[in-house]
Amino acid sequence: MRMGESLYPEIAPNDQGMLDVGDGDLVYWESCGNPTGMPALVLHGGPGSGCTPWQPRLFDPEAHRIVLFDQRNCGRSTPHASAPGIDLGNNTTPNLVADIERLRKHLGVERWLVIGGSWGSALALAYAERHPDRVTAMVLWGVASARRSEFDWLFRGGVGAFFSEQWERLRNAVPEELRGIDVVDAYRRMLFDADPEIRASAAYEWCMWESATPSWPPTPNLDERFEDPTFALAFARLVTHYVHYDAWLAEDELLRGLGKLEEIPAVLVQGRFDFQAPLGSAWAVHSSWTGSELVVVDDAGHDASAPGIEEEIVRATDRFAI
Repeated sequence: MRMGESLYPEIAPNDQGMLDVGDGDLVYWESCGNPTGMPALVLHGGPGSGCTPWQPRLFDPEAHRIVLFDQRNCGRSTPHASAPGIDLGNNTTPNLVADIERLRKHLGVERWLVIGGSWGSALALAYAERHPDRVTAMVLWGVASARRSEFDWLFRGGVGAFFSEQWERLRNAVPEELRGIDVVDAYRRMLFDADPEIRASAAYEWCMWESATPSWPPTPNLDERFEDPTFALAFARLVTHYVHYDAWLAEDELLRGLGKLEEIPAVLVQGRFDFQAPLGSAWAVHSSWTGSELVVVDDAGHDASAPGIEEEIVRATDRFAI
């Protein structure tokens, strides 16, 4: 039971493990809540953010069997994206979708509620469109459809019109010899440079940019989660890896596939002032998905723990617990 706040109490895992997904990758997973409750899968953002203790608190632990996993090469999954000589070649959207299905079978789940935010919302759509018969309902927030236009908005100067100082800082941190190429590719090179100081500096600058845009007004400081340099390096490497390859999705691919989800109910929770995943992206998904409900939270941005967003997510998971 919740006591005067939007979230349920913090809860410890009752089961966990490392799942071999092939390619030398082991994916960490855990489950908590009611082992016989309605299965619910959480897909974290980033790519590379990993699971957090906040995510299970979005569910009634008496009603749900809550499953979380760290996507390839982040969190407690191995090998870690920060490792020297790491090869991210097998870390792709199709492989993550296959990992989810492998985890479902491993846990003996027939169908589950799928929820995700930011990058996790795009991955949720990719999974559901590939396996609609395995999804009972969906809850998405900070909704993204992984279009090239969305990546360009966030990482190639679009939103820089609102965050001019921070965007200029990101660009100015690129050495002169790399300034003639795409800024994402420049950072990809710096993040894998042989010099550890160059790698660390690139991760710091990339994460300063990531820290600025979730809320309004922009924060001048590094987000607390990026203070761990190992986390920051892995996160920056994974984000630039996915952006470089357009998440292995054709433009509008996920939007075109929404007809497969007609029978799946969904709640899309969106901050009106979400600069990372603008409302137009959520609107495009909602407009093409007859079973979806769009809930717009005024005065909210991309931060899912902000007042309003959190409450609506929990309200949605409660609804689908019935």
